[in-house]
Order: sequence, then C-alpha cells, then structure tokens
Amino acid sequence: MNLSKIFSSIQSRALAIAFGFSFLVFANPASAHHPMGGRVPSNFFEGFMSGLAHPVIGLDHLAFIVAVGLFAALKPQGFLIPLSFVLSAMLGTGLHLMGVNLPVVELVVPGSILLFGIFLTTKTSPNALVMIALSTVSGLFHGHAYGEAIFGAQTTALVSYLVGFTLIQLVISGSAFLVGQKVLKGDFSQVSPSLKSAGLVICGIGATFLASNLSSLIFPMPKG
Repeated sequence: MNLSKIFSSIQSRALAIAFGFSFLVFANPASAHHPMGGRVPSNFFEGFMSGLAHPVIGLDHLAFIVAVGLFAALKPQGFLIPLSFVLSAMLGTGLHLMGVNLPVVELVVPGSILLFGIFLTTKTSPNALVMIALSTVSGLFHGHAYGEAIFGAQTTALVSYLVGFTLIQLVISGSAFLVGQKVLKGDFSQVSPSLKSAGLVICGIGATFLASNLSSLIFPMPKG
C-alpha cells in the first residue's frame, strides 16, 4: 500500500471539503450561530440541546475545537490546552451574560482558528505554557460568542446550556486529541502529513471567516 498516495488523497479530499465549507460560510454566515433559530431556549431540554448544537453547527467554533485537540497531541501534557479552552469558554459566556463586552470578537474568533491551523502545519510552535495561554484567551472570545444564543434566558435553561456546550467541546477536543496521538505514535519531533493537511483545512476555514467578518465590518450591510 503506497502511503504517499493515501496522504495525497486525504489532502485532496480535505481541501475539497474546505472549499465546500468556505462556500457555505459565505452563503449564510449567520445561521450557524443560532441553534434555536434565533429563539432563546426556555427550559432545561432546550438549553441543553442548544448548548450541544452551538459548537457543532457553528463551523468556526467547531474548527477551533478540533484544532485545539489535534494540536494538544503535539505537546507533552497537551491535554491542558483544550481543557483551558473549555473552562475559559464558560467564563467568556459568563462575561457576555454580565454585560461585559470584549473587543472585536468577530475578528479574534476566526483569527484564533487561523493561528492554530498554522501551528498545525509547522514543525516549530510555542511551548505548552504559551499555547495554554493562547487557548485560554481564545476561549474567552469563543465563549463570549456562545453567550449571544442564551442571552436573556432563565436560570434553568442557562445552566443546561453551559453544561451542554462544555460537554460537547470536551468530547470533540478529546476525540481530536486521541486521533492526533494515534497519528503521532508518541513522536513529538515532527508534524505528520495527516495533521498538516488538517491544519491546512483549518487555516482555510479561519481565513474564510476572517475575510467575511472583515468585509462585513468595512462594508456593513444597510439595515432595512
């Protein structure tokens, strides 16, 4: 079995998927951030399901969660990287609910995706402590964005929402971490072609969202 052909096939398919995702992002960028169709969850079940859905149907958040998990596999004690992200995302949501505004969330979120995607494609990257700090800051901004879907909800729905999105992020990032470990097989000295291909896809998603959000800020759509 020719491994180079397999990796080439994987990379080609990954790039095709990235282009498809990019089209979907530009076609309807807002829909991915409202699990309840823009309606605030009103009970425990709706809050929990909304929490589970938000990080999954929001391609920008999903890409970052996967990136954090994959990158964690590249570092000893790397599991602390996604864990710090998940915990700080809860804090970021809390800040939003308390009315604390973070600057340029719409730029920091895709910028963080692009940055972690780049790290996945390079042989050298910051040490684990720096990456924990970066993932913590990123979590604040991603969590702040999550808070928009639950703003104004009652306590029961709010708590279940936090439980839901925390649980799904742990599952996704943990799964990505395990996949990354199996690919690397304990060798932290180099980035495998598979992880590099994943990094390229994540870079494409981050760059697409960043370009889209920048264009919206520079050329805002007229209201009404």
